[in-house]
Amino acid sequence: MPLNSFGHILTLTTFGESHGPAIGCVIDGFPPGFEITAEEIRAELMRRATGQSRWTSQRKEAEDVQILSGMFEGKTTGTPIALLIHNTDARSKDYTKIAEQFRPGHADYTYHHKYGIRDYRGGGRSSARETAMRVAAGALARKFLKQRLGVEITGWLAQLGELSCDENFDSSVIDSNPFFCPDADRVADLEEYMKALWKSGDSVGALVRARATGVPVGLGSPVYAKLDGDLAAAMMSINATKGVEIGAGFKSVAHKGTEHRDEITPDGFLSNHAGGVLGGISTGQPVEVSVVFKPTSSLRLPGRTVDTNGEPVEIITTGRHDPCVGIRAIPIVEAMLALVIMDHWLLHRAQCGDVEAQEPRIPG
Repeated sequence: MPLNSFGHILTLTTFGESHGPAIGCVIDGFPPGFEITAEEIRAELMRRATGQSRWTSQRKEAEDVQILSGMFEGKTTGTPIALLIHNTDARSKDYTKIAEQFRPGHADYTYHHKYGIRDYRGGGRSSARETAMRVAAGALARKFLKQRLGVEITGWLAQLGELSCDENFDSSVIDSNPFFCPDADRVADLEEYMKALWKSGDSVGALVRARATGVPVGLGSPVYAKLDGDLAAAMMSINATKGVEIGAGFKSVAHKGTEHRDEITPDGFLSNHAGGVLGGISTGQPVEVSVVFKPTSSLRLPGRTVDTNGEPVEIITTGRHDPCVGIRAIPIVEAMLALVIMDHWLLHRAQCGDVEAQEPRIPG
């Protein structure tokens, strides 16, 4: 059962654990003749990496990605692309005290029952360390989509705890601050909020949004390979995700049909409450997704749990952890959005490549 693989035609299989010697992935189905370098991949990895600011975990990995196969003379060959990153800053000793305890809010208890064995060092396979390989694979997909289709993908922090972050949206400032915040005037508030949170020892959740512009009309299928269905599954597969919205999402509950239906004129759609997807198929409008991340449960504050004998114990999680995992999730959400769209473009080309362009073409 391919439970560590993702995708229809463009498939991604990841492997490795948080505190193992290395993590890696195999990308299969990527077209040949495409130029990519390890430096380009690493640039995306460093956007996700820990230790980039005081507001994230201080684990500092080199993120030196190695391209082991699928490349020749700087171009993809159409064969499986294998990528590897050695773990260089794992501190497994930080987790020895919880080897016989179940961290509440983590996968410890469920892993124990599913597999009968668990890697307590940072959560092993359940650690967000695995998502580095999604970002690595996403770097290839993002570049391909931009060069081949003109698709641009932008992600940002929309809310951190009680603070909204995108009321005055400016995409040009997203990568200029450690929060991926699109509102320059909000950064100081976020810093003060995180200072207080760090001092308290607690954590908080976040809302991340991402948008893909330039997506062609027609990607997706009406039933079991819906574009929005695959997007939702992709986002829910990211660690700590607890909710996904496409377009207006849950706000649709309060909409009237006359407001929500995204009326069409010869000059374009009048709104995009559908998030760029109708009947599982892209409309040509921006594809928009929102993802909710829960607060991390790795806290230095004592809490109640049980040990492996079922006895009640007090637990304190030591080590290096993010007070808000959503801050570093932006590149991950972007990567998954890119992988899904590229996969569906390849799927569409395989089935409907001979379908002639239809009229009318409504501007997105």
